[in-house]
Amino acid sequence: MELDRNTLKQMIWDVVTFRPDELNCRQCFEHLGHFAELSLVGKSAVEAMPLVQDHLERCVDCREEFEALLAALQVIENPASDF
Repeated sequence: MELDRNTLKQMIWDVVTFRPDELNCRQCFEHLGHFAELSLVGKSAVEAMPLVQDHLERCVDCREEFEALLAALQVIENPASDF
Protein backbone atom coordinates (compact mmCIF):
# COMPACT_ATOMS: atom_id res chain seq x y z
CA MET A 1 0.00 0.00 0.00
CA GLU A 2 1.43 3.34 -1.02
CA LEU A 3 0.69 6.45 1.03
CA ASP A 4 0.16 9.76 -0.65
CA ARG A 5 2.13 12.77 0.56
CA ASN A 6 -0.78 14.41 2.44
CA THR A 7 -1.66 11.22 4.33
CA LEU A 8 1.96 10.74 5.34
CA LYS A 9 2.24 14.37 6.49
CA GLN A 10 -0.95 13.99 8.56
CA MET A 11 0.35 10.80 10.17
CA ILE A 12 3.63 12.47 11.10
CA TRP A 13 1.77 15.51 12.47
CA ASP A 14 -0.45 13.26 14.58
CA VAL A 15 2.57 11.50 16.08
CA VAL A 16 4.48 14.72 16.77
CA THR A 17 1.52 16.48 18.37
CA PHE A 18 0.20 13.51 20.35
CA ARG A 19 -0.92 14.38 23.87
CA PRO A 20 -0.84 11.68 26.55
CA ASP A 21 -4.11 13.03 27.97
CA GLU A 22 -5.99 13.31 24.67
CA LEU A 23 -9.46 11.83 24.27
CA ASN A 24 -10.38 9.04 21.92
CA CYS A 25 -13.52 9.26 19.78
CA ARG A 26 -15.74 7.45 22.30
CA GLN A 27 -14.65 9.75 25.13
CA CYS A 28 -15.12 12.82 22.96
CA PHE A 29 -18.59 11.69 21.90
CA GLU A 30 -19.60 11.33 25.56
CA HIS A 31 -18.91 15.05 26.07
CA LEU A 32 -20.24 16.49 22.80
CA GLY A 33 -23.69 17.31 24.19
CA HIS A 34 -22.31 19.37 27.05
CA PHE A 35 -19.73 21.00 24.76
CA ALA A 36 -22.49 21.99 22.29
CA GLU A 37 -24.75 23.33 25.05
CA LEU A 38 -21.94 25.52 26.41
CA SER A 39 -21.33 26.84 22.90
CA LEU A 40 -25.02 27.65 22.43
CA VAL A 41 -25.32 29.68 25.61
CA GLY A 42 -22.23 31.70 24.77
CA LYS A 43 -19.91 30.19 27.34
CA SER A 44 -16.39 29.23 26.38
CA ALA A 45 -16.61 25.52 25.72
CA VAL A 46 -12.98 25.61 24.61
CA GLU A 47 -11.85 26.91 28.01
CA ALA A 48 -14.16 24.57 29.93
CA MET A 49 -13.33 21.48 27.89
CA PRO A 50 -9.98 21.90 26.12
CA LEU A 51 -9.49 18.17 25.51
CA VAL A 52 -12.77 17.99 23.58
CA GLN A 53 -11.73 20.98 21.49
CA ASP A 54 -8.34 19.39 20.85
CA HIS A 55 -9.99 16.18 19.67
CA LEU A 56 -12.42 18.06 17.42
CA GLU A 57 -9.49 19.84 15.78
CA ARG A 58 -7.84 16.49 15.04
CA CYS A 59 -10.79 14.26 14.14
CA VAL A 60 -12.93 15.02 11.11
CA ASP A 61 -15.60 12.47 12.03
CA CYS A 62 -16.14 13.83 15.54
CA ARG A 63 -16.06 17.42 14.28
CA GLU A 64 -18.80 16.59 11.76
CA GLU A 65 -20.87 14.97 14.54
CA PHE A 66 -20.41 18.07 16.70
CA GLU A 67 -21.39 20.44 13.88
CA ALA A 68 -24.51 18.38 13.12
CA LEU A 69 -25.47 18.30 16.81
CA LEU A 70 -24.90 22.02 17.18
CA ALA A 71 -27.02 22.77 14.09
CA ALA A 72 -29.83 20.55 15.37
CA LEU A 73 -29.76 22.20 18.79
CA GLN A 74 -29.84 25.65 17.18
CA VAL A 75 -32.97 24.70 15.22
CA ILE A 76 -34.62 23.31 18.35
CA GLU A 77 -33.75 26.47 20.28
CA ASN A 78 -34.94 28.85 17.55
CA PRO A 79 -37.37 26.95 15.30
CA ALA A 80 -38.89 30.07 13.74
CA SER A 81 -35.53 31.46 12.62
CA ASP A 82 -35.02 28.57 10.19
CA PHE A 83 -38.13 29.41 8.13
